[in-house]
Amino acid sequence: MAGRGTVKAHGGFNAKNDAEVLYKAMKGLGTDEDAILQLLTARSNAQRQEIKAAYKTLHGNDLVDDLKSELGGKFESLIVALMTPPIMYDVTSLRDSIKGAGTDEKVLIEILASRLPNEVNQIKSLYKQEHNDDLEEDVTGDTGGNFRRMLVVLLQALLAAGEQKYGTDEGQFITILGNRSNAHLRRVFDEYRKISGYEIEESIQRETSGTLQEVLLAVVKCARGVPGYFAESLYNAMKGSGTDDQKLIRIMVSRSEVDMMDIRAEFRKRFATSLHKTIQGDTSGDYRKALLLLCGGDDA
Repeated sequence: MAGRGTVKAHGGFNAKNDAEVLYKAMKGLGTDEDAILQLLTARSNAQRQEIKAAYKTLHGNDLVDDLKSELGGKFESLIVALMTPPIMYDVTSLRDSIKGAGTDEKVLIEILASRLPNEVNQIKSLYKQEHNDDLEEDVTGDTGGNFRRMLVVLLQALLAAGEQKYGTDEGQFITILGNRSNAHLRRVFDEYRKISGYEIEESIQRETSGTLQEVLLAVVKCARGVPGYFAESLYNAMKGSGTDDQKLIRIMVSRSEVDMMDIRAEFRKRFATSLHKTIQGDTSGDYRKALLLLCGGDDA
């Protein structure tokens, strides 16, 4: 996926200079939000970590704490997300979704269905390190039934699963989707269609419901193409009245250096409008400005 992001490392990077720009933007009366968002969206996450270190050295303060005290609302959430290392961002999102009042299954599904097996393993070990808890235990303690079984399968991050048996119970889908190689899964879906006469999505919709159905469909969509999955998620986050800002921030930040170009292309193909225009119509202010910079262009 190299180079499919919209955010790239900045060529003439100087962490100290950037730290000074941010310091000036925040000191004294009023805050120069524009300077902050223009700079941070034009640096890679690794570079933002270097800026954070330089800021600490120069000013003795934690950059993220200073940003939090100067900014507010959705814009603050977006900037804090940009300042968080990617695996840590996933760990925090998962922890919040489990430890809040009631479990946010949608976050569990989105992250566990879309991340690569090696990323899932990194998430598990950082989760343990940060919270001294086992992610699998936390997830299983908070969910139940076949939904829980499927999440456990995703947390195993296996690249090979058991023998394919086509029964008619929900368990068959879990067995089939337990293999995390997308190329393999796409072959299985073709085979499934030939044998059953149905697309696997249709069967999942017919034979399952609730959170189990959601996680199974997410895994199938990701196997068919992760950018397509995220294009659809972004569309759903913004369509109708109201916006799921948490989801919008999570996807725009976590995919900005990975596959945002492909997500934009899929969005255009599926929804006859651009991601850029959709964000523009659905958000406002500095929050909108920063999101549009992460989006990186309009595919009108």
